[in-house]
Amino acid sequence: MTAPVFDPEFRKKLDELFLWRRDVRHFRRDPVPEPVLDHLLDLTCATPSVGLSQPWRFMRVDDAGRREAVKAEFTRCNAEALARRDEGDSAAYARLKLAGLDDAPHHVAVFCDPDPAQGRGLGRLTMPETVHWSAVMAIHSFWLAAQAQNVGLGWVSILDPDRMKTILEAEPEWQFMAYLCVGYPEQDHGTPELERRGWEQRCAERRHWIRR
Repeated sequence: MTAPVFDPEFRKKLDELFLWRRDVRHFRRDPVPEPVLDHLLDLTCATPSVGLSQPWRFMRVDDAGRREAVKAEFTRCNAEALARRDEGDSAAYARLKLAGLDDAPHHVAVFCDPDPAQGRGLGRLTMPETVHWSAVMAIHSFWLAAQAQNVGLGWVSILDPDRMKTILEAEPEWQFMAYLCVGYPEQDHGTPELERRGWEQRCAERRHWIRR
């Protein structure tokens, strides 16, 4: 196969894709077509991984009872997080509505097999955590592929990993990595929500190389 040549117009659109990738919290309730979801997973599984181990495990969470259990776990963990902040900070934190769990039509849990037979251990002897990094790269691939289809994704991180494994009946050796809300965004914004709400601003210094 001959490698494709990516022209300036493609590179411009790719730049826009990176700049418009968002952590979405507000979703429309109409579902994403199944062929689109399957296509996103196919693209995701082309992600490079250490030793070609493909350690990611993507799980669709469609059962209403399990979704309610996940929401209850989020509520519990969120209450603990709020209790650790001062009153003013807690109010701002609560207004962010970090879940998106009610409206997103699709829920996807991502796990990592920390010692997959596939890949035969290549590249993991001195840095075994590279399997986890490979799973995170797959999540990022899924995120960008979704954005290219105008599909939004929100990463819910306020969850206890061990409880999530129990709720979703994951394999004992799998490690919980992410819980993703997936669907069409309610609105599109050029500025991320955390910036719009004054939670944090991007650091200009991060745009410069660190040199040694």
